[in-house]
Amino acid sequence: MGNNKDKLFKTSRLNWNKFKFNQIADKISENVDPRDTDLNDYIGLEHIESENIHIKNFGKPSDVIGGKLKCYPGDVIFGKRRAYLRKAALVKKKAICSAHSFVLRSNPQIIEKKLFPFFLHSDSFMHKAINISLGGLSPTINWKHLKELEFILPPIEKQKFYSELLCAVDDVVLKNKQLLFEIENLYSAYSVKIFKNKEITKLTDVADIISGSYGKASGEVNGKVIGVSNIKENGIINYDKFYSRFFTKKEFSKFKLKKGDLIMVKSSGNSDNIISGRISIYDEPDENYIASNFLFLIRSKKIDSLKLFHSINSIITQNFIKKLAVGSTYPNLTLSDIELVNIYIPNNSELKKLNNIFLQRKEILSKVRESQKLQKDIINKIFYDI
Repeated sequence: MGNNKDKLFKTSRLNWNKFKFNQIADKISENVDPRDTDLNDYIGLEHIESENIHIKNFGKPSDVIGGKLKCYPGDVIFGKRRAYLRKAALVKKKAICSAHSFVLRSNPQIIEKKLFPFFLHSDSFMHKAINISLGGLSPTINWKHLKELEFILPPIEKQKFYSELLCAVDDVVLKNKQLLFEIENLYSAYSVKIFKNKEITKLTDVADIISGSYGKASGEVNGKVIGVSNIKENGIINYDKFYSRFFTKKEFSKFKLKKGDLIMVKSSGNSDNIISGRISIYDEPDENYIASNFLFLIRSKKIDSLKLFHSINSIITQNFIKKLAVGSTYPNLTLSDIELVNIYIPNNSELKKLNNIFLQRKEILSKVRESQKLQKDIINKIFYDI
């Protein structure tokens, strides 16, 4: 798309207008007692994915207590607590939702209804919203501040074109996500099938488990510390960002990653949508990388590391590990937890099929990421401040 895409958005803004947020949308505050409602669905912030305008999961009103808000089809739920998680999703059926969110209803005279949720995911909106958040551990946005924020919007006629464009890209994102869902189900089903009647092996019998380290501000050896956010869901590691820290020679020798090592998340910290137990393969030789104190280093001592990866990554093992993680806000695993983990080791032919499915998943996930990046790029080319 390249230069053509840039030309598409480099248009005159002389007829664009500035609006306060309360002109763009109304805050709907219809209070509901979850014990006294005929609605069947509850939408908490935990049911909204970061940077996703669609809601996939729901809870039940009976699951929650305290005052909630009512939302209607076409409304958008925006997470006012920890806004940096960028949670804003379109409501498609009547429900009740968390009081830690705003229920927003767009003004059709100012902004296209279909365009509104995309606008809320623009960097222009999110950065301003995050900047007015107040508080320490769970910064929260007040309506009195949000409603005064100003944004520049195109005329309605142009918004209709942008709306159709973004909806078309969103359809591609959704189709790719459906393919990903299907391949993930295939991987899970096959792992259950082959491991169902296999003899279990204690993880600590075939691998050494080392709790990572954050290092110090000074020391003998400089190391590149990778953290939770580097551990991606496709079994690989993002090496773009790291912390530069120091270690003694003895510490460095103990914690330095070797090609084929596995890295497991033991605590997500404040990284959203990264769960304890997520595992990746270290594939970067001859570099001074260290796993952080929020990660486990798992080093195979008896079996092929790829077999070990698929054994731990199987849905059977992952479900067991998730049950071990303790904590409501940030579930955490300990070394003693990992000592309880048993695994099922595939034979060579089973490994080949598992890995083929997993590589297909990786390819589809890449397509999901590419379509999401295109969507985000278009959103930010439409909504930016002059």
